[in-house]
Amino acid sequence: MRADVIYDQMERGVFLGRPNRFVAEVELCGQIVRCHVKNTGRLKELLIPGTGVWVQHCERADRKTKYSLITVEKTGAAGETILVNIDSQAPNEAAANWISRGAEGLFGEQAFLKREKKFGNSRFDLYFEADGRKCFMEVKGVTLETGGVAKFPDAPTERGVKHVKELMAAAMAGYEAYLLFVIQMKGILAFSPNDDTHPAFGEVLRAATGAGIHILARDCIVKEDAMTIDREVTVRF
Repeated sequence: MRADVIYDQMERGVFLGRPNRFVAEVELCGQIVRCHVKNTGRLKELLIPGTGVWVQHCERADRKTKYSLITVEKTGAAGETILVNIDSQAPNEAAANWISRGAEGLFGEQAFLKREKKFGNSRFDLYFEADGRKCFMEVKGVTLETGGVAKFPDAPTERGVKHVKELMAAAMAGYEAYLLFVIQMKGILAFSPNDDTHPAFGEVLRAATGAGIHILARDCIVKEDAMTIDREVTVRF
């Protein structure tokens, strides 16, 4: 099975620090290099000095740095090394490819798929048609894990609340509406909204289930150079 997201020119390094949310300093082959962080989240539980990371080398004239920080190594409950993809662009790409390769028959036979589809004054991540049904999907990447439970968000997200409300409006207009949480790691037992960080998101998510929104969570097989959407994860409210 082909991976949903593939990276080339990957190199292993050691995370040293994060001067700002866009830049990380990484030791690579004995030298300190600056890397673009493709995730503006806090990531405090992942980006710890001394942690192993994987960066992508990219030589482009329009880039300020030659590297992007993609994957972080994390120690699991049994002492094993778990890879966590922190690329915030990867979940949307992975979800589109997952649906294109059939999504394990979850949505039926797909006839059409479009990214960034407009609805009213909104723009949803994915629009697809399957078995005559018209479907919208919002995709959220998840990198926060506590005690085997993946949680979203890792910081307050008014934008996330707005997206869920927009999905509810689409459902009322007759579309099938899905919210997919792409958990960018393995070793997850369940998914829950992060009520401690943003209670309003948890509240609107619970309201969405009563409004016909399909809440999905899937973990991912993460490798140094790839990420693939994998198993269903139980959603707990």
